[in-house]
This record gives sequence, C-alpha cells and structure tokens, in this order.
Amino acid sequence: MAAKKTSASTIEDQIISGYMTYVLEHEKVPTSVYKFCKTIEVTEDQFYNHFGSLENLQKGIWTLFFKKTKDLIEKNKEFESFSNKDKMLTFFFTFFELLTLNRSYVLFTLGEQGFMLKKMEQLKGLRRQLKEFAAELIEEGNADKAYKISKHNPTLFSEGAWIQFLFLLKFWCDDSSPAFEKTDIAIEKSVQTIFDVFDNTPLDSILDFGKFLYKENMA
Repeated sequence: MAAKKTSASTIEDQIISGYMTYVLEHEKVPTSVYKFCKTIEVTEDQFYNHFGSLENLQKGIWTLFFKKTKDLIEKNKEFESFSNKDKMLTFFFTFFELLTLNRSYVLFTLGEQGFMLKKMEQLKGLRRQLKEFAAELIEEGNADKAYKISKHNPTLFSEGAWIQFLFLLKFWCDDSSPAFEKTDIAIEKSVQTIFDVFDNTPLDSILDFGKFLYKENMA
C-alpha cells in the first residue's frame, strides 16, 4: 500500500506551529533552518517549499493571522451589510482576539530586541494586507458618492489605518486590564476617530480619544 501523502497545508501548519512552540520553549529563535527542521521533524526541502528563510517564516505567521481574521469575519453572513466603520471595528476586534490566543508568542517576537522599528520587517506582509483591506473599504464608500469632491483618498486612509494598527498593537502589548478591556476601548475610540477625520467632523472624537490616552498614560 502506498504511503499516505502529507498535504502541503499540513506541512505549512506543522512548520508554523513548530516555530511558535520552539521560540516559546527555548526563549530564542532557531539558529538555523537545518536545526529547526530536525526539531520539528520536517525536511529542509519541505521547509523551503513554503518559506525561503526563518525571517520569511516570521512574516508568514503575521500574514496567517490576517488571513484567519478575514476568514472569520467573512463567515458572518451579515458582515457585507455592515457600514465601513463597523467592518473596520469587526476586523480589529477579531484580529486582536486572535492575537490574544497567541499572546505569549506575539510578546516574544515583538519584544525580543525591542519594539516596533526593529520589528517592522516581520510586519511587512501584514502591512500590505491591512492597507489593501482599508483601501477597499474606502473604495466601496467612494462608489456610493456622486461627487468627486466628497470621495476619500484610499491611499491616505490605508496609511492612517496602518499607523492606527501599530498604535493599537503597542497598546495591547502593554495592556494588563482584565480581558484586555482597555484595548477594546482603544479600538472603538480610534476607529471612530479615523472615520470622523475622513468625514470632516473630528473634533469631539479627537478630544474624547485624547482624554482617554492622557488618562491611560497617567495611570
């Protein structure tokens, strides 16, 4: 009887799961693809069929978080009828729920050598995906606007959404509130603010959001 062939998706999942487990158990990244593959019992050839390097694998984990988030929100039959603001809220709430399920790994990989700028490389794929998602929301809204002057700039909005995400990611990493309820508040207020900015009515939301940030920074 022929041996059962392992599917490509199963191998990819094994590599990703193995990597996340490895760094948490060893508290460091693998020193080489060879040693890592021996640990998780896959061949180097199998590894390179999915990822060009360990650095590429790190990026792949973040893009997988995005893909799983999109899959989850799109399973909701009502999602397509949501307003663009509610679609963005749903995305961020779902994404950070998924991060919370993998919090130990995320904190390790972002905190290994300091936060943010030194870690931007592994977020590069996620940045592209998130900006595309945000731009699509604006383009959908623009399609319903009769006059060009009332339409929003997808590029500008998508860049704002990325900056917003980085703020929320840092906030979530530092959040020690029960069930990360303060992160939920930050998500809601920041999404409200960015959409108000694009609707040219930012003052109340910006002041409210500013007061929230001031309170949290002083706590």
